[in-house]
Amino acid sequence: MATIGKRNTLTVNRLSEPGAYLKWGEQGEILLPRRYLTKDLGPGDRVDVFVYLDSEDRLVATTETPLAMVGEFACLQVVSVNPNVGAFLAWGLSKDLLLPFREQLDRVRVGERVVVFIHLDDKTDRIVASARLNRHLSRQAPPYRAGQAVSLLVVSQTPLGYNALVEGAHQGLLYHDNLSSPLVVGQKLKGFVRAIREGGKLDLSLDAAGYQRVASLTEGIIQALERRGGRLQLDDNSPPPEIRAVLGVSKKAFKQALGALYKQRRIQFTSPGIQLLDNSTFVPGKSAPAKVRR
Repeated sequence: MATIGKRNTLTVNRLSEPGAYLKWGEQGEILLPRRYLTKDLGPGDRVDVFVYLDSEDRLVATTETPLAMVGEFACLQVVSVNPNVGAFLAWGLSKDLLLPFREQLDRVRVGERVVVFIHLDDKTDRIVASARLNRHLSRQAPPYRAGQAVSLLVVSQTPLGYNALVEGAHQGLLYHDNLSSPLVVGQKLKGFVRAIREGGKLDLSLDAAGYQRVASLTEGIIQALERRGGRLQLDDNSPPPEIRAVLGVSKKAFKQALGALYKQRRIQFTSPGIQLLDNSTFVPGKSAPAKVRR
């Protein structure tokens, strides 16, 4: 049986003027409209489709892929507001996704981007969005450990920092004083768990802690230098957004890694930028300069 709000691989049962009718177990057939058909598609062929309900509550299939499916969080843009039912969000399909008024924390406006959870309405089986994220977070204790790398989705800004979804299941906080530049709602980032507090609350960081952070970042800088022929137009005077764009880390972490590389005689400063050195013949205690890689 096909699952509403998910991708399904279904078999073509028959072709007709409206399109292809796909087998749906004991339930009957689902229409794949003609505009999605390929010339070579025929009865017995299997096709990968997304299944949802149309405006008349009929099951319909599409070969389009939405930005997110049922059971997932996503940041979507408001494209229209109906004063009777709610807002409609662009989610990659020809039919926009409804965000009912009852599922909004604050009334949203056209053009605004909002993080929502996508689910099936209990009464209608229609796919809808909800901005009341806490209802859809995992009720299980966070399974993470301090220092663990995690995927983050920025949800909202608070006086302390930014709320972020952790691995699409839990919520944590990125503190302002640990950020080198502002974040944007809907931004996807790689981060780290700093601490797990009482009640399962998560403190987050965009940088690994201590030696682990510096060691991994120094190797990342070396790799970036090697990819660019031994030169990198970044140094400790570069703006934080440029550092974040190239290496995905804060300026503070970048400067710490540069200091470690300089002490190891693996780089030299070229003002602006840095250059990779060949220290393969370096012996601790010797004062002979390292060779510049050309």
